[in-house]
Amino acid sequence: MNNSNDSSVNDFLLLGFSILGKTPTLLFLIFSLTYGTILAFNITIMSVILLDRTLHCPMYFLLFALSVSETCTTFVTIPKLLMTLWTGRQSISLVGCATQMFCFFSLGANNCFLLVAMSYDRYAAICYPLQYQVLMEKRVCIKLVAASCVTGCFISLVICILIFRLPFCGPNRIQHFFCDISPVLSLTCIDTYLTNLGIVLLCALVLLGTVLLISISYFYIISAILRICSSLRRRKAFSTCASHLTVVITHFSCACFVYLRPKAASSLDQDTLISTVYVFLTPLLNPLIYTLRNKEVKLSIQKLIRNSFCSQNL
Repeated sequence: MNNSNDSSVNDFLLLGFSILGKTPTLLFLIFSLTYGTILAFNITIMSVILLDRTLHCPMYFLLFALSVSETCTTFVTIPKLLMTLWTGRQSISLVGCATQMFCFFSLGANNCFLLVAMSYDRYAAICYPLQYQVLMEKRVCIKLVAASCVTGCFISLVICILIFRLPFCGPNRIQHFFCDISPVLSLTCIDTYLTNLGIVLLCALVLLGTVLLISISYFYIISAILRICSSLRRRKAFSTCASHLTVVITHFSCACFVYLRPKAASSLDQDTLISTVYVFLTPLLNPLIYTLRNKEVKLSIQKLIRNSFCSQNL
């Protein structure tokens, strides 16, 4: 991803939270505590799924992959944000900016595709329970995760090539806490209408396309559930989908608001705040939702804690 020979900008300044005034220490404490909680919850979920053999099934394999992906997404943005708040050093190199953007959007797209895979898993479990083990065998799950990762990387690479082939002549101040599309595009020397249009269409293809696929899965899921005679079985079937649906709504509402709504110069500060919600809230809510609403995960966590406590007393 080479920038044009006319470029004179070699680094950028991330001004993300300057709109909130001079409160870097307070923000550092709040974000540090939130980040520690995110890591603790996700590591707990991943550890429980790895250690408890009763959770070695397709649904939890995909949940494990989602937790890994979302934890990696936080590594891309939050440590740099915390370092900026602590040291006051706001600079990031052009190569570092491109790398951060590539990693963030490849992981973000990967999360979208993993949520589609999880909806397909629920579709297979509810609509074809007798064939479920064949439809979602281990090789299929691995292929779904691998395809999500590769597709996410390809889409992110296209976005980064479209942006970083453009010349940056200054100013070099990014009104965001990480290298996001709109703030970086606003610093180019030329008209970016066609580039921005292409990126919006690509984002729409990913976000709306994955929402459509998830909606199709749930159309068949709801149709199958409504045909179940037993109200107890209906409630049980709905409960297996509730956690996934909650995560889907949180993830896509934030992403669509930031990347698909019409842009204006005044919207950059709004993007910063909404992106903060997306970067912090989504990876925090996901393990909480799957823990609080999932009886099997709660029992596994209790068993893991009990075993750890017993082993320490031996």
